[in-house]
Amino acid sequence: MRLSIISTHKRIQKGDIGEFEKLFRNLYSPLCHYAFRFIKDMDSAEDIVQDLFYNYWKNREKLEITTSLKSYLYQAVRNKCIKTINHQQVKEKYNNVLRLQGQDYDDYSSSNIETEELNQIIESTIDELPDRCKEIFVLSRYEGMKYHEIAQRLSISVKTVEANMGKALKMFRLNLKGYYQISANQ
Repeated sequence: MRLSIISTHKRIQKGDIGEFEKLFRNLYSPLCHYAFRFIKDMDSAEDIVQDLFYNYWKNREKLEITTSLKSYLYQAVRNKCIKTINHQQVKEKYNNVLRLQGQDYDDYSSSNIETEELNQIIESTIDELPDRCKEIFVLSRYEGMKYHEIAQRLSISVKTVEANMGKALKMFRLNLKGYYQISANQ
C-alpha cells in the first residue's frame, strides 16, 4: 500500500475519519510487528501503536509531515520504542540499586509519597501551634533540648514547658489520627 503525504494526510487533517480508519486497518498490524521487534512484548507494542494512532488523530491538524505518511508513522513507532526501552533500562537500574538496599521501586515510590504526606501534616501542624508552643516544641523535638533546659533558656517554669508540649502533642495526635487510620487500611 502506498500512502502519499498529499492525499492521505491532507484528507485526515481535514477530519476524514474514513481515510483514518483505512490507514489504521492497513498499518496497525505491521506497525505492531515492527514495534515488537524492538521491545519483544506484543502488549506493549500494541499500546505504543494505539497511542501513536490516537495522538496522530488528536494532533492531525497541527502535524506537518514532510516525508511519506508511512515513513513518518514507522519513525514515530521506532522513536517511541527506543524511549520505552531507555525508560525500562533506567527503571531496572534504579530497581537494582533499591533491591541492594532492600527495597522495591514500587515500595519506594509508595513510601516516598507517604513520607511526603506525613511531612506535610507535621509542618502544617507546627504552623498551627501558638508561637510559644511552637517555639517549645521545636526546641524539644528538633534541637533535642530537655524540658529543664528549655525552661531555663526561655525563663519559664518546667510546668509551662510540659503544658505547652502537652498542647502540641495533643494537636499532633488529632491531625495524625486520620492519617494513621488511612495508612493502616491500605
